[in-house]
This record gives sequence, structure tokens and C-alpha cells, in this order.
Amino acid sequence: MTEHLTIVDHPLLQHKLTLMRERDTPTAVFRQLLREISHLLAYEVTRNLPVTMKTIETPLVEMEAPTLRGKKLALISILRAGNGLLDGVLDLIPSARVGFVGLYRDEATLKPVQYYFKVPSELESRVVIAVDPMLATGNSSAAAIDLLKEAGAKDIRFLCLLAAPEGVARMKEAHPDVPIITAALDDRLNDKGYILPGLGDAGDRMFGTK
Repeated sequence: MTEHLTIVDHPLLQHKLTLMRERDTPTAVFRQLLREISHLLAYEVTRNLPVTMKTIETPLVEMEAPTLRGKKLALISILRAGNGLLDGVLDLIPSARVGFVGLYRDEATLKPVQYYFKVPSELESRVVIAVDPMLATGNSSAAAIDLLKEAGAKDIRFLCLLAAPEGVARMKEAHPDVPIITAALDDRLNDKGYILPGLGDAGDRMFGTK
């Protein structure tokens, strides 16, 4: 674990991740597990959000109590698999603003190609959490962060389910100011750019399109 990379080793999260890795886990169960894991990951990625104090009335007394400071968070889903993490994070932060970055990986070059970009206004004043289950080569993730910075984002965090060393290195090289929060750092990529041992294609398993 480094300042750039946080691996969330909570036993409950790791147990659920093991179930997701198993190839015979059904689509509906896979989707539900991803939602549950995203709750636990969201707890970690929001650990140091800025807070301020406000005066409230409890049923008994008046008190100074902490509340989130600043503009509402921006959650950015890197399509399409990012939507699986997005749903769970929104359960915990329902007031967050939501954006989408559409990138697909050219299977020949493994380079990202943009096809959609729609994000909330005033990103420069928001904590921005980009979500994508798999940090594999890191090319798509780095490209998505490039786009978010061009749109004004300054405080960005990247949330993923699994990461490969190659993807972590690529992100650190391209965006050393963006911390990565993940459930596991796997061994390596195969020659097709898939994470090993991994869990296969997260989007296909989530949406039943394999």
C-alpha cells in the first residue's frame, strides 16, 4: 500500500470478491456482489472528505455537528462497466452529481477510443470520484482522467474493483496526483490485456453479454 494505491483488505469485501471471481457465479449474483462491494469501497474512497460544523437541534439539546463541506460530489462512471460500481456508491451518496465517460478499447492497439462524454458542471469545485471495475492496461483510465482534468476537475480519486501492476504504473506515470482505491492488486495482464487471475470481463459478467 502506498500513498498512490490503497488496497481495501476488509475480510467481508475479500470474501465477496472471491465469489465474484468464480466463473460459475450467475450474472444476477455477480451484479449484486459488485453493488455490495462498492459500498465498502465507497467507505474508503470518501474517508477524508472535507467536513464543516453546523448547529443542529437533537431531541434533547442543541449541538455543533459535522456535515460534508463544499459542493456535492461528482461520481463519474467510465462506461459501461463503471455503472456497476456507480449504483452502489450512489446508495451511500444519493445526492452526488453523476457523469459518464464513454471509452472502448481498440482490441488491436489496446488504446482507448472516446465515444461519449457528459459530466456535471463546476468540476473544479467538486471532489470527483471516477469508477471503473477493472484497472488493466491503465490506458482507458488515464484517458478518462485526462478528459476530466480538461473539464476542470482538480480533486480526483479513482475507484476500481481489481487492478493490475501495469495499470497502476500507467496511472501513476500519467496522473500521480490521483489516488487509486481498489479491492485487490492482481498478478499481471495476459497478452490480450486481461487481468490475471482477475474475474474475466466485468461488463460481460455484469450484463450477461458474454
